[in-house]
Amino acid sequence: MITTISFINYRKNKFWAFKQMAESHRHFIKNSNINFYKLLGTGAGEGFSLVPDFSTYAVLAVWNDYENAKKFIERSDYSKLISEKAYSRNDFFLKTIQSQGLWNNKNPFNKNTVNLDKNKKIGIITRGKIRLIKQLDFWLNVPKASNAIKNAKGVEFYKGIGELPLIEQATFSVWKNFDAVKKFAYNSKAHSEIIKKTRKRNWYSEDLFARFMLEENNYKLLN
Repeated sequence: MITTISFINYRKNKFWAFKQMAESHRHFIKNSNINFYKLLGTGAGEGFSLVPDFSTYAVLAVWNDYENAKKFIERSDYSKLISEKAYSRNDFFLKTIQSQGLWNNKNPFNKNTVNLDKNKKIGIITRGKIRLIKQLDFWLNVPKASNAIKNAKGVEFYKGIGELPLIEQATFSVWKNFDAVKKFAYNSKAHSEIIKKTRKRNWYSEDLFARFMLEENNYKLLN
């Protein structure tokens, strides 16, 4: 099993890109090689954001194997369309180290986990479904957490992603190695505070945390 997350950036064709959030399901929903997928918007800036980024979209998928993931990303009809319309794409290939919690009542990443190689880059997905009555409290506190990660040593990529504006939010980040993740987790006061508040104030009706080893990262300029 392998997980991919692709960030697709547009300088033109932005309305077409927005429509793909609804129209592109046909390329994924009947694909027998995909166990789980999400078509995601992104937030302006690096982390959680109230403001959408209409120039960048993400596709998250969990595949039966690496070969089928690679084939789809490089040669499928969907990818050919993306190549014609988008400015660039950035594809991350990930193997699960650990995953806990739920995404739509299941954990899509917790099968076939691998042992940690401390020298490899680490990918992290955090996801939460925010309770309606907790919206204001959540959005008043989130900027501190986003700034803490943005300024952390060892973080190489960080972007907010989501299914529904305001309600279903997630982040994906890439770190230089496991030590960088560990130092941030233990040494960042802002991060520690937001974790405590998350538990104490019960912001999420459903949440998930997954840690991966980065097996491959391909960035391509398309147009």
